[in-house]
Amino acid sequence: MSDDFEGLRAVVTGGASGIGLATASELAARGARVAVLDLSPDVSPPLTGVRCDVSNDTEVVAAVATAATTLGGIDIVVNNAGIGAQGDVTANDDTEWHRVLDVNVLGMARVTRAALPYLRASTSAAVVNTCSIAAWQGLPNRVLYSASKGAVLAMTLAMATDHLDDGIRINCVCPGTADTPWVGRLLDSATDPAAERAALAARQPMGRLVTADEVAKAIAYLASPLSSSTTGTALAVDGGMYGLRPRPRS
Repeated sequence: MSDDFEGLRAVVTGGASGIGLATASELAARGARVAVLDLSPDVSPPLTGVRCDVSNDTEVVAAVATAATTLGGIDIVVNNAGIGAQGDVTANDDTEWHRVLDVNVLGMARVTRAALPYLRASTSAAVVNTCSIAAWQGLPNRVLYSASKGAVLAMTLAMATDHLDDGIRINCVCPGTADTPWVGRLLDSATDPAAERAALAARQPMGRLVTADEVAKAIAYLASPLSSSTTGTALAVDGGMYGLRPRPRS
């Protein structure tokens, strides 16, 4: 499997850090040519950085076209760019709701829409969306974020159906709490960062945070031509949080 992406061209949004960077690096290590679309695309070869704000359609269209020209086409799109939100339903005003949904949901729609002509021309076309365990678990104080990721899950399934005849496979990963810079910033803002980290780890049955590399490998599995019969799938990478109900540890 070390060369299953040989000759393929991939675009990864939000690919300059965290899960996105781990994914871009994984695909490149397995033979893909990779363009990273990011607000701050400071990446090193063999990755190619392209500045892109996924909330701006004009910028998305231009960035995807630049990536396609640079790579010689696009076979794989990983829609990973996203932002977080905290609090219950009263915590965020309409402006923040619009901002988060614009990035987390519409951003994926914009990038996929712009990439469709290139994906239709590929014989190994795949889209993988970064969703979240929040799409199907009632997490505390994550109403807005959960709503955005629930929309990503529904959108993934609908797009997978729409593009069956195009030969484009569309799937998503649903990570649990991952040990990324974004989560690190949330922990730093907590009253007791160590206690908060312990609580986040404990709510996942395996008792630890998910790593960015683990999510990246799941994304690579879904994007790989070796998974050519897999579409419309939501793959949990959450330490068992979705399906397991172990007894509390003593």
